[in-house]
Amino acid sequence: MPPFFVARRAHLRFIRRWLGVKAGLPPVAESAIARSATAQDPPCSGGPTLDGLLQDFFLFLIVGFLAQAVDGALGMAYGVISSTTLLAFGVSPAHASAAVHAAEMFTTAASGSAHLYHRNIDWKLFFRLAPFGILGGCAGAYVLTSFDGDMVKPYVTAYLALVGAWLLVRSFRKLPARPVPMSYVAPMGAAGGFLDAAGGGGWGPIVTTGLLGAGGSARYVIGTVNASEFLITLAVSITFLGALMSGTWSISGDGAGGLASIAGLIVGGLLAAPLAGWMVKAIPERSLLRLVSCLIILLAGWQTWQQFA
Repeated sequence: MPPFFVARRAHLRFIRRWLGVKAGLPPVAESAIARSATAQDPPCSGGPTLDGLLQDFFLFLIVGFLAQAVDGALGMAYGVISSTTLLAFGVSPAHASAAVHAAEMFTTAASGSAHLYHRNIDWKLFFRLAPFGILGGCAGAYVLTSFDGDMVKPYVTAYLALVGAWLLVRSFRKLPARPVPMSYVAPMGAAGGFLDAAGGGGWGPIVTTGLLGAGGSARYVIGTVNASEFLITLAVSITFLGALMSGTWSISGDGAGGLASIAGLIVGGLLAAPLAGWMVKAIPERSLLRLVSCLIILLAGWQTWQQFA
């Protein structure tokens, strides 16, 4: 298998043993992991086989479905889950972020449409949030293709852990129904867009948690953040394309395998997206807030473990 999907052999044997055996992955996923673990470093002369491409497609279809189901209902985690999976297969951070944002152009459009249908969008908040998210996303994509974007991750992890704990405590109190201060939205959108592009995921964790921490209604915050994410994703993808065309960034590795993974993320996300608007509308706000806070704390713990592993 070409180096685009080949990580260190020992690392992938670890993934196969713990994910394939302990978690009981479907046979197609275990087969894809085993195929990557036993691959040699030099590319195969015949290139990727149809069987290999199909295995990659169905593996990332499962990943995309689960990631979008969580993201659409709780307002975060599609980028984090998808990027983490790609990185586990040896994809570089810049390529992982580009692949995830390419897939999100389709999944965020579908998820935003579902939230629009169920009337989960606060339009005043949307038009304030989206422009600053676009500016931050373009800056983050430029930084990722030019510099190392991992320097801020420890600070982001600490922020997420603190906000997650605060939201969990807040869910057991009386939930005030007050609008989010507009002066708070612009810097939150810019920071979320920047970290989403630079880290391959972060728009939901940063913006959703920040707006909920400021007292926003869970239903309208999650719906608005999901709907605005399409514009941020489009801007980030255009920035990646511009960097590619200008020669400041290049794509290496197996193009066919990369397209198979992106296609799987897209199809899986599209299958799960229609459920998002209904779930946010149906789940009680107090329960929704507790689910979001627990997910944030788990993500912060996972990222902390990665940094020290």
